[in-house]
Amino acid sequence: MIDGEKAPHNLIEAIRYFSDPDVCVAFVASLRWANGPVCPTCDGTEHSYLKTRRLWKCKNCKRQFSVKVGTIFEDSPIGLDKWLAAIWLIANSKNGISSHELGRSIGLTQKSAWFVLHRVRLAMQTGTFQKLSGTVEVDETFIGGLSKNMHKDARQKKITGTGGHNKSVVMGLRQRGGDVRVKIIDERRTRSTMQQHVRDEVELGTSVYTDSHHSYTGLDTDFDHATVEHAEYYVNGRVHTNGIENFWSLLKRGLKGTYVQVAPEHLFRYLDERVFTYNKRDLNDFGRFVLVLGQTAGRRLTYDALTGKLLQGDGLS
Repeated sequence: MIDGEKAPHNLIEAIRYFSDPDVCVAFVASLRWANGPVCPTCDGTEHSYLKTRRLWKCKNCKRQFSVKVGTIFEDSPIGLDKWLAAIWLIANSKNGISSHELGRSIGLTQKSAWFVLHRVRLAMQTGTFQKLSGTVEVDETFIGGLSKNMHKDARQKKITGTGGHNKSVVMGLRQRGGDVRVKIIDERRTRSTMQQHVRDEVELGTSVYTDSHHSYTGLDTDFDHATVEHAEYYVNGRVHTNGIENFWSLLKRGLKGTYVQVAPEHLFRYLDERVFTYNKRDLNDFGRFVLVLGQTAGRRLTYDALTGKLLQGDGLS
């Protein structure tokens, strides 16, 4: 592991530091195995190192393994130097980075860069059992399904107020002074669905602020619930949802400006990325980089799973 003084502070320093493949392997190994390499086959800790091939050979089962095995890097022909540069760029990009831009930056095809992006987003998932508390703002937004691309009937439904047609509904919960969490929900926004998500993520008795949508009616049985009527005002003293709405603005700026078009089946991955960068905004670039890299082990995403040839689940950011 690098000490604080020698740690790279920006992209140029990171690229220079990780230009040596041996340095890359040693750094990733130190994050993954704090007490030394462990065989992924038998959990053996006795091994020899084949330096010319950058592989370890387990003395127990005689299997060889690399630092990539059992991580998002597994089976990838892309060198660790490019992987680490990609993680630095993705973790520290304010509005995200497209596959075209990433590919140009580190010398990959657009297709390979797209796959790299989604694998890194997998490492950015940060699920937790700890519930939000204090004061929590709750809101939902629609993503996708631009009206100009809709069928005439769909546009008419949108105009007449049924809303959300062909769009993904994303629910957001933001603890003031803390983290934001998001979840893709059923577009019908039923009361039971909406309120169950709040109960799943927020400590009972917490102050919860929402808009006046009828789906939130009844939350006062479990929470200190107050609403703001956006048709009349946006702030009523401490009662407002400006924090989560600010997150929506940041999210949509990236989705529309950087990625342009996001397939609905991949939306949760983009949400994982933006939630991570928002929640870790107080870390420096190296801190975010190390945090993502430290979460690469135990997570794999194959191309078949990513493209829908295999079933692939999602989770709460």
